[in-house]
Amino acid sequence: MAISNGAVAQAGKEEARNMRLVGHVDLHGRNAYHPTIHQQGNRWIAYVGHHGGLAANPGNRQSENNGTSIVDVTDPKNPRQLFHIPGEKGEGEVGGAQMVRMCAGKMLSKGDPNKFYLLRSLGNTAHELWDVIKPEQPTLLKTVVSGIKDTHKNFWECDTGIAYLVSGVDGWKTRRMLQIFDLSDPVNPRHIRDFGLAGQEPSAPESKEMRRFDLHGAIRAGNRIYMGYGTFLDGVIQILDCDKLLRGNSAVANSLAPTPDNLTYPEVTRLFTSPRMGAHTTFPVLGVDVPEFARNSDGKTRDILVVVNESLRNECQAENRQLAYFVDITTETKPWPISNFQVADAGGNFCERGGRFGTHSSNENMTPIYYKRLIFLAYFNAGIRAVDIRDPWSPKEVGYYIPPITAKTAQRCTKVNGVDRCKVAIQTNNLEVDDRGFIYAADRANTGMHILELTGSARAIAKLP
Repeated sequence: MAISNGAVAQAGKEEARNMRLVGHVDLHGRNAYHPTIHQQGNRWIAYVGHHGGLAANPGNRQSENNGTSIVDVTDPKNPRQLFHIPGEKGEGEVGGAQMVRMCAGKMLSKGDPNKFYLLRSLGNTAHELWDVIKPEQPTLLKTVVSGIKDTHKNFWECDTGIAYLVSGVDGWKTRRMLQIFDLSDPVNPRHIRDFGLAGQEPSAPESKEMRRFDLHGAIRAGNRIYMGYGTFLDGVIQILDCDKLLRGNSAVANSLAPTPDNLTYPEVTRLFTSPRMGAHTTFPVLGVDVPEFARNSDGKTRDILVVVNESLRNECQAENRQLAYFVDITTETKPWPISNFQVADAGGNFCERGGRFGTHSSNENMTPIYYKRLIFLAYFNAGIRAVDIRDPWSPKEVGYYIPPITAKTAQRCTKVNGVDRCKVAIQTNNLEVDDRGFIYAADRANTGMHILELTGSARAIAKLP
């Protein structure tokens, strides 16, 4: 078990080790969920999804429902907000447009090679495609699916055009499951199938047990899909054969229909976590040459799954500590946890700072700058943590950055003897890296987006140009 003690410092001020702030944009003071960064010609553009809410847009002087912020980060020292696409009305997960993914048209087999496409969720009701060839003037291209009742973290494969959309569909015996669409022709989305755990299909009997396992997201690597169910409780890690998932079992009629046999057919393995742990993010790190095993004749190279839980409660109340753990999936049918990483409360009195303390997610871009070397974890009031994973049996923190609070940072409250106790705290929510090596962190408490770079010994680990 790896524990980072960090450095005890005064909450609210900037704190850093081997990381530094390059740039910052306030995103109109909106509560930010997820950033995606994409190169468009000679420009780098960040697309940031937001939770529901309402804020003024200084560009048009109108109040707009939180949606998608579009930011030019070509010069990361001077990010410029270009546009805000309003989202669904409502607060929190009911409104907004949390999830954003990008593909260049030239990567899609039937896409316009001159265009860039944005896939986003719309509140809890739909998934949309936008034409963002001109980031300053985005246009709605197509509604992929509507009439759903929940959305969350999607994944879009630009090489195949396949999109794995997290949705809530009437009849399914779970809050969230998977809808798979072929978006290789963005103007003509094609539904492939709906998918979930066997026992969650519409024809299954009602089951409190199966309703606990709601899908959070999917990540593809090679011919495998890595699925994480649960956020901070009742986790399930599932590995799927991609070909079998998309084609179904040709030996049966209606091979893509949601029957128990069809839902089980593409499954390679399944691992239930402890009931007190979730599987929010399942990030595959494959082909790791473990330095400590270099002199062993066997087992020098391993496949690892980094699994990250999400903290959901403020001030460490009414939940377990949420952290990241590492699972050896070299033998896929027998996955085995080997280590974990967490930040110690004592390193910064984080449980007393206000807001959530614990992990939320990791980066998902597999840029060779960091892949198999470093991961970055969004840690709410403990900011951004850089972790050396070259030896996944002994992950080690090598850097961190905790942003300062600003006038726009919102307070977070918890009940104490029936009375709200509120504190202002940073809430680093999700993060991503780009192919230049910059790190982008979105703040849930309205503080904006922070653009970072590594320094010192942490930078030496990365494969930076």
